[in-house]
Amino acid sequence: MRSLTLFANTPEFREPATLRFKEEEKLNLAKRTRLGRIFSQPSGRICSVAIDHFVGYSQKLPPGLRNVPETIREILEVPPDAITMLKGMAKGTWAPYAGKIPLIIQSVCFEADDSVFEMLAEPTEALDLGADAIACAIGVCGPKESDYIRALSGLVREAEKVNLPVIAHIYPRDYHGLPKIVHDPENILWAVRVGIECGADVIKVPYTGDVESFTKIVETSPVPVVAAGGPKTETQEEAYDLIRGAIQAGAQGATIGRNIWGSGNIPQVLSRFMEIIHA
Repeated sequence: MRSLTLFANTPEFREPATLRFKEEEKLNLAKRTRLGRIFSQPSGRICSVAIDHFVGYSQKLPPGLRNVPETIREILEVPPDAITMLKGMAKGTWAPYAGKIPLIIQSVCFEADDSVFEMLAEPTEALDLGADAIACAIGVCGPKESDYIRALSGLVREAEKVNLPVIAHIYPRDYHGLPKIVHDPENILWAVRVGIECGADVIKVPYTGDVESFTKIVETSPVPVVAAGGPKTETQEEAYDLIRGAIQAGAQGATIGRNIWGSGNIPQVLSRFMEIIHA
């Protein structure tokens, strides 16, 4: 674990800005337009749904991911502020919904234990699908951290050439015993710093579970930080509380997967998340 000494003798932080993009006035018009479509709500926050789960379910696919076209149809009943999926599913399913909400193409599939790490899409492919951003999921704090950092920074470099925003999904891992994603403040702070230094336009990380520590982390970032929806919770109220805490801490929204499509009632649960995030 790395210590960036953020959580000792920390001065009072300023109120978070309504919407924080890196020196927004310097962003070119194309990128500003795409980010503006994603963060279009008066709240300045985003409630997006991720159905970019491909690996990580090697034993079986959960019910919410078995029939993805039907899941997309239920999601679009609400709809959310954006949806994230892999390019293959977008090619086969997105045409009826094109232009209705922003599409984000996930470029990576990986396992927390590094057994899988593959780049599946390039920025030009995302643009050809009509996407407003490209996502890049990486792990940090493991033996292949440098490979992930190289992949994210390389994607940012290529995306800059076509004015496509990059949303980094960054997950710190603990390699003591079976590798697992962790949520402690120091590791989440490190994950955010990796996203900043690689040049991501938006950074998604797990919520620490604590408003005070997550507030301090969010305040270190010159670009929007959004919360990951987390693993499937025991109850739906736990999932709502998680996102409520992240928003209270200054997160500019959340990207939620299994706690929406795994809920058994996608429209109802998504509507509730939208209320919480945009309150």
